[in-house]
Amino acid sequence: MLSIDEYKEQIAATRDERMKWWREARFGMFVHFGLYSQIGRNEWAMVCENIPPEEYAQLADTFKPKEGCCREWAALAKKAGMKYMVLTTRHHEGFSLWDSKVNPFNSVNYGPHRDIVKEFVEACREFDLKIGFYSSLMDWHHPDGGIAAFDTEARRRFTKYIRDLNEELLTNYGKIDILWYDVPAPMESWEGWDSLERNQYLRSLQPHIIINDRSRLPEDFGTPEENIKPSERDWEACMTFNGVSWGYLDSNQTVPYSYTAQRIAVMLQNCCERGGNLLLNIGPMPDGSVPEETVEPLTKI
Repeated sequence: MLSIDEYKEQIAATRDERMKWWREARFGMFVHFGLYSQIGRNEWAMVCENIPPEEYAQLADTFKPKEGCCREWAALAKKAGMKYMVLTTRHHEGFSLWDSKVNPFNSVNYGPHRDIVKEFVEACREFDLKIGFYSSLMDWHHPDGGIAAFDTEARRRFTKYIRDLNEELLTNYGKIDILWYDVPAPMESWEGWDSLERNQYLRSLQPHIIINDRSRLPEDFGTPEENIKPSERDWEACMTFNGVSWGYLDSNQTVPYSYTAQRIAVMLQNCCERGGNLLLNIGPMPDGSVPEETVEPLTKI
């Protein structure tokens, strides 16, 4: 394994080549979709409302996204002029949207009994969109997720679990363009997460992949959230569609706050002229449909 300095030097040497398409793309679609979409009260509902894990897990049986929903997202992204998509393959709730052998709490064993990640990848390729996988480091469903910071054996089990999940994602679906980590809790350092070792290994599986900065290592690009904040390094502003929630909320709650095409154009211009990208989120409805209030602005943009 390389040292931290050797690793940074190695990825810096190939960064311009790997990031070329991303620097030209400028505009991408974020998709927050999971069990929380059924609740319609924010993607953090499990924790914010103190829903016990065993009760929350019952949502898995009723999670039934319609056939073709991923294609609907990709078609809209293409119409909007977006060049890439990033899907929440597993949010903090711990439910994997793929046929995971590592995590049996997934969309093939429950709910739709389908590999949603596979459908997403196929849709991206059909519409010539680069493919990004969001991968949470936090996991409220896993028994070690909350204790890994102070239990050595739990930490070893949990970091292996995270590595194995991402290994599945980066070996089962062909070439993947972006690994988009989120929320490195409960560990407070890259050493605690074994991020140096894990990311080196994952890059060996996908040599052209680009990785964001949320595994406690700077990697390839920064990710200011709900804030267009320029940086001297590559950066991408990830923005909700309404300033209210990443996951699905009903239209009565979101319409007064949803962005117009004009506002999206201003955000996109602000990002582009300052050397950044705009990753604009949609929160599909429980069946995977695109909320109506997002369709017109994205079609117009």
